Amino acid sequence: MDYLPIFLNLSGRKVVVIGGGAVAARKVELLLKAHARVRVVAPRLHSELIVLRDAERIEHLAVAFEPLHLDGMALVIAATDRPEVNRAVAAAAAERSLFVNVVDAADDSSCIMPAIVDRSPVIVAIGTAGHAPVLARRLRAQIEALLPERLGELAGFAGRMRERVQRLLPDLRSRRQFWERLFSGRIATQVLAGHTASAERLLEQELEQARFSAADASVESGEVYLIGAGPGDPELLTLRALRLLQQADVVLYDRLVSEAVLARARRDAERIFVGKAPGEHRGTQEHIHALMLEHARRGRRVARLKGGDPSVFGRAGEELEALRAAGVPVVIVAGITAALGAAASAALPLTQRGRSQSITLVTAMGESTDRLDWRALAAPLQTVVFYMGIAQLPRIVERLCAHGAPAERPCAIIERATLPQQRVVAASLGDIVARARQQAVAAPALLVVGDVALHACETAACAGSSAEPEPRQLLLQSALAC
Repeated sequence: MDYLPIFLNLSGRKVVVIGGGAVAARKVELLLKAHARVRVVAPRLHSELIVLRDAERIEHLAVAFEPLHLDGMALVIAATDRPEVNRAVAAAAAERSLFVNVVDAADDSSCIMPAIVDRSPVIVAIGTAGHAPVLARRLRAQIEALLPERLGELAGFAGRMRERVQRLLPDLRSRRQFWERLFSGRIATQVLAGHTASAERLLEQELEQARFSAADASVESGEVYLIGAGPGDPELLTLRALRLLQQADVVLYDRLVSEAVLARARRDAERIFVGKAPGEHRGTQEHIHALMLEHARRGRRVARLKGGDPSVFGRAGEELEALRAAGVPVVIVAGITAALGAAASAALPLTQRGRSQSITLVTAMGESTDRLDWRALAAPLQTVVFYMGIAQLPRIVERLCAHGAPAERPCAIIERATLPQQRVVAASLGDIVARARQQAVAAPALLVVGDVALHACETAACAGSSAEPEPRQLLLQSALAC
């Protein structure tokens, strides 16, 4: 190990930055975040530093560097564009036994500024011993994507409760077990979701148990996450969905969850398929409720993984009611619903000036189909997306045309949206049934009706010129003149 990682407390201490350019401005910004008293030595200042100087947040010496400028400093940073000046700064710092960072010159530095992920008070620093700063920044971006935005709030929450927990659990082993449960369980989930009041109530319950028995305190009821898996592409999972999948003990998934998404779950998590067969939705849904409650009552963290968004034709309302009635904590994690994912993947805008000023999402399954306002769905200047409608496609077209939709209205079917097997079949409303049969379109697929579907036709003209189709190239057959 070439460098010892260490965090400096610079609050109220003097730090000098030699140089007044854009690089120096970035260093000054970090130092001010650490509450340092910053002196900048430079004949001229970058515009950002001028703002800080005028606000009296930094001290500015508009002179060339002299070694005496380092006297009384806790840290030195050389950030000029002149190597000879930077080397002089490093030499003067060494004479005074001061740590110095020379920007982009590791050999002249006695300390290195790392790439930083800031979730204060949680700080992650990444260094490469000065060999590859661009790599450090790439690593920072990857780590930053994995760490919850409210991680610092969780650390602060634990800090506020630390003395009380210490008082109630004097035994070190019991206290360590308590904190491990807190950071991996429902209390942490509530804090990271922004529900601090709920987390405090849960903590009170945990501590109340701890008053009587350490054994009781070690028994924790489980929780359930209703997670939207998106339309299929695992890269469309939200960061929160990915994080909760990684901590779930059991995953209940349906038939619309792709293998690639399911692979993002924790490797040792129990996976239970709860897909619904046609005509068996009611019984299967009750079975899902029973499974969620059974595992949660055993203290397990349950991920109910659904295709798309759980609140859009995902029966999240029924599951939420069942869990709340049983007193089981539940978190809903939004996902990219199929309409949005499919439209983006097919390069098809859902709204467009002059073509569509609203979007309607409709499910074409179930008894409620007959009660839909078909006249409103047939109106112009809108986009209507029918979920689960392929089996009912002839009936949908018949109803729309009977209530005023013209046979020439553009529409498109997007099959297996966002997946490598995605296809788009575009046609007029009057021809879409025949085109779907010709192309053997099968579920899962969405029907998009409206003038915006003309974009699918335009894409077909471009795709047709490709000599070698890409694996995800759209198969577009259109009855319209493109």
